[in-house]
Amino acid sequence: MLPTDLLVNRFSGDEIAPKKLALSEANLAIARELIGIFEDYRGSTQGDLNRQLQEIEGEETDYRLKRGLAHLLRSGFSTFEIVSPLEPQDLRKRVFALASESAPLPQTRNQTLERLAQSLSHELGQEVLTSQIQLGLYADLNENRILTEFEAPKPEALIHRYNLSQAQGIFYKAHQIIINAHRNDPGEYKLLFRYLKLFGLMAYIEGDADHGFTITIDGPTSLFKTSTRYGIDIAKLIPALLHVTRWSLKAELHMRDRYSDTIKIRYFSLDSDCDLVTHYPPGKTYDSMLEESFVDRWRSHKTEWRLEREVDLIPIPGSVMIPDFRLVHPSGKTYLLEIVGYWRPEYLRKKFSQVRQSGRDDLILAVSERLNLEKAGVKIADTPAKIIWFKHKLSPKSVLQVLDGSS
Repeated sequence: MLPTDLLVNRFSGDEIAPKKLALSEANLAIARELIGIFEDYRGSTQGDLNRQLQEIEGEETDYRLKRGLAHLLRSGFSTFEIVSPLEPQDLRKRVFALASESAPLPQTRNQTLERLAQSLSHELGQEVLTSQIQLGLYADLNENRILTEFEAPKPEALIHRYNLSQAQGIFYKAHQIIINAHRNDPGEYKLLFRYLKLFGLMAYIEGDADHGFTITIDGPTSLFKTSTRYGIDIAKLIPALLHVTRWSLKAELHMRDRYSDTIKIRYFSLDSDCDLVTHYPPGKTYDSMLEESFVDRWRSHKTEWRLEREVDLIPIPGSVMIPDFRLVHPSGKTYLLEIVGYWRPEYLRKKFSQVRQSGRDDLILAVSERLNLEKAGVKIADTPAKIIWFKHKLSPKSVLQVLDGSS
């Protein structure tokens, strides 16, 4: 996504519209040029790359466009790494310690580096050059990190990402968002709700799979304390929404007017007829490493219970709950399993409220001991579900103990 200073909007009354690039030959040429620069600077420092990017910006009026495309290439397609014989902080300590043993004269500098190079070559079992030490001393600074990998996108894909990022940036200042997901394939709803859950968004949901859903999401400016992170989480939902066939969206924005220095209300509309292109895959197998690790460990246990990935939608007042797993016994007995890992207090309050409202007696909650439920205002004693506590990883054995005890 793009930082605020690279967002370009226009206003029509109270309506706001983000800048959109056409797939014109001129824009494609700019995208190709920037992609070529990143390819040429693979193996170079981020500082050298940035200086080259600044040079092509020049004094042209489209510098914000080039800067925005370059930001997306840097953040979404590039990998910058620290390249040093040792961790730079450790390397500096070693150099300074050796340097303190002799007079601070210019001619002792090379001697110090050579002594350390010989010592490190012996310790690491491979030759370490003084030039590597010089480069590694401050390799942890952003400008000295090395572009080690670059997955070059097609020029068209880069422009699509730019247009999407401009639209996403609108939601940094959202106060409330209302999404009408019309009647669609149930799998599309499930994917959308999974992303709502993944990003921990505070949403009120009405409707059902047969008629469609209305989803009201609180924006970052509706919080007691505006959260930049929460605004970014909302923006992350938009690429997922593009996987839904029929939908419309209306956002209320609270934006500071730079002339009057007052907050003004603006509006932004979007629907499924927009030509934005998502870069999200159609679906993710797991929402977290915690879930994936649990599945891997479950496969190693011999049990009659079959583990199925979220197959149930549980409608509750004002929301929809999608448990992480369903556990099925050959006898026909079933249980739903929800893993509650690390989340913000607002999400925890909502999650446990959903559990109470679901009215289900076949729900198992696996709760991380790292969560401060008391601080979040959650009373675990009021939760009707069966509770399993875990520290770092959820053990299938602890889940099976609950299942076998309930059979």
